[in-house]
Amino acid sequence: MADSWTFAVARDDLSRTTLADGDVPELPDGAALLRVDRVGLTANNVTYAVLGEAMRYWQFFPPGSRGLDAPWGLVPLWGFAEVVASTVADVEVGQRVYGYLPSAAHLVVRPDRVDASGFRDASPHRADLPSPYNAYRATNGDPAYQAEQEDLLILFRPLFFTSFMLADQVVDNDFYGARSLVLSSASSKTAYAAACELHRRGARLIGLTSPGNVAFTRSLGCYDDVVPYDAIDTLDVVDTAYLDLSGAPATRAALRAHLGDRLVRDIAVGLTTQTPNADAAGEVFFAPVQMRKRSRDWGRDGLDARFTDAWQRFVPKVSGWLDVRVGHGPVALRDAWLDVLAGRTPPRVGHVVQF
Repeated sequence: MADSWTFAVARDDLSRTTLADGDVPELPDGAALLRVDRVGLTANNVTYAVLGEAMRYWQFFPPGSRGLDAPWGLVPLWGFAEVVASTVADVEVGQRVYGYLPSAAHLVVRPDRVDASGFRDASPHRADLPSPYNAYRATNGDPAYQAEQEDLLILFRPLFFTSFMLADQVVDNDFYGARSLVLSSASSKTAYAAACELHRRGARLIGLTSPGNVAFTRSLGCYDDVVPYDAIDTLDVVDTAYLDLSGAPATRAALRAHLGDRLVRDIAVGLTTQTPNADAAGEVFFAPVQMRKRSRDWGRDGLDARFTDAWQRFVPKVSGWLDVRVGHGPVALRDAWLDVLAGRTPPRVGHVVQF
C-alpha cells in the first residue's frame, strides 16, 4: 500500500468500486492535514451516495484532487481523524477530531473559527454546502465525547443527531395533531433512536419493518407496537403522521389506501433502500433546517447541552442492542460498503473500520 489511498464508488453503479494508491497530499499555507483513523459505515452512508447528486454530497470530497475522474465519487463517512500536519495556529499536531471524512486515508482542511470545541473547514469548494457537515469537533472540547464510547459515536452520532432533530421537530409541531406516529424501517438506527426520544414524550409509536426484523424491533422496547409491512391494513384508522425512513413506494401507497384522509402528515426522512422518496412524500425532513431553528432558539451551547443530555440517555440502551464489527484497512472498508449496500448487514450489527 502506498503512503495514501482512496476508496471510490461509481456514481452510476454504487456496487462498482476502485481502491487507488496515491501520495500524501501536500499541505498549503493555512491548512491542516487529517489522517483518517476510524470510521463507521451504515445505511446512512448509502443515503449520501444515492442522493449524492441531488443533495450535493459528492461535492464535499472531489475525486479530481486524488487523480480520479468525475464518474467516481468518494463516499462521505463519519468518524475520527488525527491532525498530522498543520500550518494553522491553535490546530495542533496530534489533535483528535470527529467529523465528516472521505473514504480515503487523508483530508486537507482549511480550519476557520478555531476554538476549544474544534474548527470548521473553510475550503472554498465547501463554502456553499450545508454547514453542519463542515464542523470538526475536538475530542477534548466535546461534552458528548467519552473515549470508551468512540464506536457508538462513530455509528450513531450523525444518525442520532438526525433522530434527535426529527423528534424535536415532531414535538415542536405538537405531533402534527396526530394520535399515532408511524415510522417505517423501524429496525434502522435512525428510526429507533428517534423512537426512543419520542417515546419518553408520550407519543404512540408504531414501527413498520420487514417480517424478519419484527422480533428484533419489538425487543427494543421503544415502540408501542411493531407491524410487518404486509399487515399495514391492521393499523387503527386514526389521525396518523408517517415518518418515512424506508423510501418504499409500496409502503406509502398502502398507508394512503388504508388511512385515507386520516393520514395527516407524510414526511420523508431519508432512505434505507435505494428508492428516492422525496417527490412522493408530502414534505422532506432535513436535519440542518431544524438545527438552525434551534440554534436561534437555544444558542449553540443550549443545543449542545440538549443533544448531550439526549445522547447520554440513549447510550445505555443502545449498548445492549448493538454488535460492533471492526475491520482493518481499506479492503475492509470496501467489503463493509458492499455488505451494507446489498442489505446484508443485520440490524444488530454496526460496521467500524480502523486504518
